Amino acid sequence: MEQFDVVIIGGGSAGLAALKQLSSKGIQSVLIEAGSTVGTKNVSGGILYSKNPQTGKVYNVDEIFENFLEEKPWERQITKYVLNCVSKDKVLSIDLTDSHEYESNFGCSVLLNKLNSWFAKQSLETAEKNGGGIISGVHVRNISWDDEKGKTIIQTDELDDFEAKAIIAADGVNSEIAEMTGAREKFSPPGLYQGVKVVIKLPEEIIEERFNLSPGEGTAHIFAGDVTLDHIGGGFLYTNIDSLSAGVVCHYDSLISNPTAPNNLVNALLNNPFVKECIKDEVALEPYPDKNLSKMEQLRIKFAVNKLIKRWEKLRFDYYSHEGKKRFLENNEFNSIEDLKSKIDDIHKELLEKYNTRFETDYVELEYSTKLIPDGKRCRMKKPYFKNILFIGDAAGRGLFIGPRIEGLNIGIDDAARASNAIKQAMEKNNLDITSNYLGDLYSQSVQQSPYTTDMKRIDKYYIKTIIDAAGRRIPPQKIGKYGLLFKLFLNNKLRNISIDIVNKIGYNNMLSIIESEETYIRTPMKIAEKLGSKTTSEYSISIPELSQRISSLNYNDDPQSHIKITNSRSEFMKKMVTLCPTKCYSLEGEDIVLQHEGCIECGTCSPETEWRHPRGEKGIEFKYG
Repeated sequence: MEQFDVVIIGGGSAGLAALKQLSSKGIQSVLIEAGSTVGTKNVSGGILYSKNPQTGKVYNVDEIFENFLEEKPWERQITKYVLNCVSKDKVLSIDLTDSHEYESNFGCSVLLNKLNSWFAKQSLETAEKNGGGIISGVHVRNISWDDEKGKTIIQTDELDDFEAKAIIAADGVNSEIAEMTGAREKFSPPGLYQGVKVVIKLPEEIIEERFNLSPGEGTAHIFAGDVTLDHIGGGFLYTNIDSLSAGVVCHYDSLISNPTAPNNLVNALLNNPFVKECIKDEVALEPYPDKNLSKMEQLRIKFAVNKLIKRWEKLRFDYYSHEGKKRFLENNEFNSIEDLKSKIDDIHKELLEKYNTRFETDYVELEYSTKLIPDGKRCRMKKPYFKNILFIGDAAGRGLFIGPRIEGLNIGIDDAARASNAIKQAMEKNNLDITSNYLGDLYSQSVQQSPYTTDMKRIDKYYIKTIIDAAGRRIPPQKIGKYGLLFKLFLNNKLRNISIDIVNKIGYNNMLSIIESEETYIRTPMKIAEKLGSKTTSEYSISIPELSQRISSLNYNDDPQSHIKITNSRSEFMKKMVTLCPTKCYSLEGEDIVLQHEGCIECGTCSPETEWRHPRGEKGIEFKYG
């Protein structure tokens, strides 16, 4: 039976960071990924940070991947961070850039297919030097131990069984490794958020002009108020190079109490006038065919128009792209930028005058996705290991949600480095005995020392100060009603620090129901917007795709074998899945909930009360952007 020193299960950012860190230390490591290629199963609506905490050390992406700053596999470096309090068409924007930069080296927007593909390339080069590598299209089915022989055996759906001396589980929030080994219970709604995101196409230089950005710079807008349709959570809009990521993240408990389709949540955000103005673009619409013409002629015209529209879109997108313009000139396709612009105008005119094509203000959606996100305050694993398996990132329930601070990718990378270092140390001590807790305890102690773990357990008064200072500059206390006095007290550094010390002494988690409430996430931001916000007008009518259109535009490698099994078709939880499943995989037939698994985007929203597995290797959803 083939044996490897370390097997990493899961090819997300955390798993790939573990492969790089282990390989850099000369340890033979193999990463197993279920997707056909690395990156196709991963989704994020967050920002990847490099942090510089005042106390303690974190392992940053630019430390593990030495070419990260040079090759820039991210989208845009976020230089402006704005909280928007929203009520209908009124918005009050508060600049939270100081909070975003607090203890940070930098933060950047990312699309995970691109980012993780780059991570994979970097990791693979190092791993192959030590006899390791990446094996994609493989789904781990079982892990077993022979305690007497000291063996750990991994079984998959696709390969012969093989052995590992140690395992890193990086298989995400719906970790099958955690479930099959009994390392932890499935995460339940109180410990989770559900995020829904769309990627929107928008030319590079239009993004920079609209958001007042220099090339390479980005902005992040987050939203509190009525955009979540009365759920505890918020919205977000991040600038990428030539696209926007827009979405909503809501506490799963809040969704269970008042089920609302994820599709409708993101639609509510897109329909907000402020957001509508951010995402708008010029869109060409194919004309209706002239029914008086023969069908053959109608078809000929349809093809001609379709071809011209694609040509116009590509040239226009390149015209508004720094690299696109450079490429055209280098390839001598056009003599000058003016010639390129002239060609775009000619095609526009031909479409308009010859084919009656309409050009309207609208937006173009590229991809729809959802995922569950662990809230580390509530669900992080206190003991993130089982025998010789170390759990990292989402698999260990380690995400940060503290008001406007939302982090996960950087925490997974920090965990990956700590797990790798623990394995290296255990190997040097020749102590990977599966009946001992030596390796697990090493890793667990290291995780406890992580500043991120501290942030999950207590409120950082200095971080809160950055938020209060920013809010104090925009919000007079007398304008926010019954909370005015409390806000005024919080503007006082001494009183605020005493209050935070008391909360930390009582226990942060014991106060979450007060801190994370409808009043703080919805009602108060709405009141602030209504009293102090500016009205935004958006004149155009937005054409939001139907859910069926969103699903049909995704890429699937269908698996006829369902990866989900309903265990109680009449439970109240499963009845709510009819609404909460983001792709409507469930329907009510009589008194039973029935599953139609085609179209599943593998978010695991239904996993708390189903037998849920990832699809077999190379099967299921393949995200293009992520």
